[in-house]
Amino acid sequence: MILFCYICDIGKNDKRIIRMVYDIEMIRNFYASYRAKVENARKKLDRPMTLAEKILYAHLYDEKAMAAFRRGEDYVNFRPDRVAMQDATAQMALLQFMNAGKEKVAVPSTVHCDHLIQAYKGVKEDLPAACDANREVYDFLKSVASKYGIGFWKPGAGIIHQVVLENYAFPGGMMVGTDSHTPNAGGLGMIAVGVGGADAVDVMAGMEWELKMPKLIGVKLVGSLSGWAAPKDVILKLAGLLTVKGATNAVIEYFGEGTESLSCTGKATICNMGAEVGATTSVFPYDEEMGRYLSATGREEIASLAGSCAEDLRADDEVLADPASYYDRIIEINLSELEPYINGPFTPDAACPISEFAGKVKASGYPQRMEVGLIGSCTNSSYQDLSRAASLARQVKEKKLKMASPLIVNPGSEQVYCTASRDGMIADFEAVGGIIMTNACGPCIGQWKRVTDDNARPNSIVTSFNRNFAKRADGNPNTHAFVASPELATALAIAGDLCFNPLTDTLVNEAGETVRLDAPVGETLPAKGFTVDDNGYVAPASDRSRVEVTISPLSQRLQKLEPFAPWDGNDFLEMPLLVKTKGKCTTDHISMAGPWLRFRGHLENISDNMLMGAVNAFNGKTNAVWNSLNGNYEAVSAVAKQYKAEGIASIVVAEENYGEGSSREHAAMEPRFLNVRVILAKSFARIHETNLKKQGMLALTFADKDDYDKVREHDKISVLGLRDFAPGKPLSIVLLHEDGTTETFRAAHTYNRQQIEWFKAGSALNTK
Repeated sequence: MILFCYICDIGKNDKRIIRMVYDIEMIRNFYASYRAKVENARKKLDRPMTLAEKILYAHLYDEKAMAAFRRGEDYVNFRPDRVAMQDATAQMALLQFMNAGKEKVAVPSTVHCDHLIQAYKGVKEDLPAACDANREVYDFLKSVASKYGIGFWKPGAGIIHQVVLENYAFPGGMMVGTDSHTPNAGGLGMIAVGVGGADAVDVMAGMEWELKMPKLIGVKLVGSLSGWAAPKDVILKLAGLLTVKGATNAVIEYFGEGTESLSCTGKATICNMGAEVGATTSVFPYDEEMGRYLSATGREEIASLAGSCAEDLRADDEVLADPASYYDRIIEINLSELEPYINGPFTPDAACPISEFAGKVKASGYPQRMEVGLIGSCTNSSYQDLSRAASLARQVKEKKLKMASPLIVNPGSEQVYCTASRDGMIADFEAVGGIIMTNACGPCIGQWKRVTDDNARPNSIVTSFNRNFAKRADGNPNTHAFVASPELATALAIAGDLCFNPLTDTLVNEAGETVRLDAPVGETLPAKGFTVDDNGYVAPASDRSRVEVTISPLSQRLQKLEPFAPWDGNDFLEMPLLVKTKGKCTTDHISMAGPWLRFRGHLENISDNMLMGAVNAFNGKTNAVWNSLNGNYEAVSAVAKQYKAEGIASIVVAEENYGEGSSREHAAMEPRFLNVRVILAKSFARIHETNLKKQGMLALTFADKDDYDKVREHDKISVLGLRDFAPGKPLSIVLLHEDGTTETFRAAHTYNRQQIEWFKAGSALNTK
């Protein structure tokens, strides 16, 4: 594999760092005080504690402010141990941090270049192409990181969450990351929360980080996996039980003897996809598997430190004996009885066990031919994942079969790639025509240049990714993307048929023989240990004063931020309705990824994609809304720009779980930039609601969801009561219809006093 970006002069003379234990003094200090902090919290609460509670209370910003915080109600200030940012979101986060007036980050922080690399022909062509196309952005990120004391991981080094698990995550710690799948680190017993860039800036600036004290969903695991069942199937089943918003403002805490049978990376897979059910984060208790993984990745000292605090890195015995008294909801999953699942299409919570899937495909009329299998991504790219998938690839030759569909592989990190290559797994994939992509997100986040005869043709693919929203993988709204384990995705690629069940069905080989695939096998950790030539890490400059950060005023990729204007003290009167969205409106709908990723550092340019994927409730079309200035139907951003030019504020109306999906801060910043002042929805996804608040937006919900139906296309909409804006006090919405009649109803909100100050100041950053 061509490593990293030496071709674009990034890290040209950097020294290789292998088996370095990062931030070890911070971690030693953490464990030295952790048990005492937990005991203090236990005395304050006067009751046994769950694991999540122990970690949360041990990270209070001000220990003197400790109280029995009400779950789902009280906002609490925390002090996370570290921050992680991927390159697409890091641009805006660091642009904001540069305005914070700080000389250095207050906590260990890293930037990971994994999102901007397009998957096309394979790593040998794709990585150099990405380094060339994104040179300006990579240079900017590297220089900002170097100047402010931030670790930088070069393009090709790996996917942020895999790299964090291998190098930074530690049991009992707390981190925030500018990516919704940050909870991956829960596989190592860490409270890891996906946030917007403004939240990350707070933490990097040494300020308190605010979070509503989450509710607790306890998931008891019993038994152990076997055969075709994989850790991915745990969360796929759970997604079906909880739905995409069933864990909003909650931590999913796993417990029970079944947790000990899962590998550390398997636990991480489960925690990672908890984002798809709206969870604040997910976490597993510390056990021997975590200790084995820490030791295997060169962190024996951390394993020892965690072992000394093991009893407080799990729920108290009283909690485990009577979980219903301590968790807000209990779900039990028997791993021994768990079937492989396939979820989709178009939503990750459409769960279906493999035994019923063929019937679902036929009954629903989904395209039965499975055209591409894609494995890897941040949730399923570990050594274990590749090992089990490779065992199936080997069977193609052994059983005289042929791949019926292409197989695309995205390793999780350079360490995983190098180790898998040494152990023959990469050769196994290549022997069956598998295409090895860069150690990066690629197709998972829309960075897939798919070669197809028709980019609107109905077709089916199976991936080991997390998200399967329409258009997400390849831009085709008719690509039916199904989510499964890497093993099942590989098996279906061998068969090329969605209705194939490898547990029961057979295939006909080239000799005309009927054969059956054996269940996948693999190793959780490499027997010979991990290996890597260059992990891709670049340390900050020793003399940061010499580092210059420059942004060309002519750049089309980067743009300095100007503060948003403060609230003028008046109600919002007779705003035109920009768009009333119908159905699912994720952050992909609000601010698309794919080719738009190149503008993540340029707010003005990326705002051209605002809400272009949202379905207009009045005409069923995307990116076609009524312009009250001229009576024409035009693109959403075009209409918003015209309103802004005339000094007119506008409003967006939406349905349930608005802003589901990525932590993408741009989905909040773009409407703010284009003078959309209010989002009125039936409900919000957690991260997006926070992002809106941070950017000085007004995020309101219908007190009566049926009031959504009252909003008409040509309405002028007012929000009244802002002069008395206060926590828990509803605001009034007035609809002025085109016929001169009016309707009034209440709108609820979740703003606390601090968040109201953000609104008044124009954004949270304006209050710093």
